[in-house]
Amino acid sequence: MKISVGDLQPESDFLISKITYGAKLFFDNAASPQSADKHSITWIKKKSSISEKIQSTNASFIVVWDNPNVQVSETPDKVLLFSENPKLTFARICRKFLEKCEKPCIHESAIISPEANIHISTSIGPGCVIGKSTIGANCSIKANTTIGNKVTIGDNVTIDYGAVLGSQGYGYYRNQENEIETFPQLGGITVESNVYIGANTTIDRGTLDNTIIGNGSKIDNLVHIAHNAVIGKHVIIIANAMIAGSVHIKDYSWIAPSASILNQMKIGERSTVGLGSVVLKSIPDDQTFIGNPARPVKEFLKFQKSK
Repeated sequence: MKISVGDLQPESDFLISKITYGAKLFFDNAASPQSADKHSITWIKKKSSISEKIQSTNASFIVVWDNPNVQVSETPDKVLLFSENPKLTFARICRKFLEKCEKPCIHESAIISPEANIHISTSIGPGCVIGKSTIGANCSIKANTTIGNKVTIGDNVTIDYGAVLGSQGYGYYRNQENEIETFPQLGGITVESNVYIGANTTIDRGTLDNTIIGNGSKIDNLVHIAHNAVIGKHVIIIANAMIAGSVHIKDYSWIAPSASILNQMKIGERSTVGLGSVVLKSIPDDQTFIGNPARPVKEFLKFQKSK
């Protein structure tokens, strides 16, 4: 598909404030500035040497930072798209014009319960196992994913290769003889809309109530989310994080790679848990905690300097 200047008029959807009109150019692919060809669109970071990169790249369409304090040299054989957020503008253009949408289908090798309820617009990849669950519209369930019983998934959800949703929660207790007994795991999982769940991530079903993944949240590869956890909306959880049972991560928070959060802890809204942190106490709103044990960032840095 060839995309021209006429397809990219300044509008709120793309966050384009203005466009310099060069020759009658088009793009049909996206690339980094150094690997772009004459039919590529690219973007330049606002802290980069913008004019120099405009001159050096072969791309015909370039998304650049719109700031009056930055001097940009216009080039007649290139179209400049000005935005206060070039990366986001570039991403929206790529999603609209360049991402290929897969045709909805259920692969013949998928094993699906006759009691499953799957929207006609959703795709199920090869080797998937789907239990008695509900999957909404425009979802993409990649190969070898397992979704157990009592899982409800909203619309526009992507679950990447090899993920497991609905496995038994880790509910074990010692009896009077010090033997280990299982506490029944009778809940399910609710995944709201616009969620991404990465490859080989595991999410346990709840003990009695559901484990919940909120609207718009993005969960990376190799994350474990235990029973009864509640993940708010637009939360980011990065690879290898471990979220223990009954943890509540509130809206817009960020959990960095390899963080571990003790059961029943609460992570406040817009808070950050740093790389490799071990969270042993709840974190208030708008805070950054790092370290083992995790502590406020200022306290952590002070402790590091004292060593």
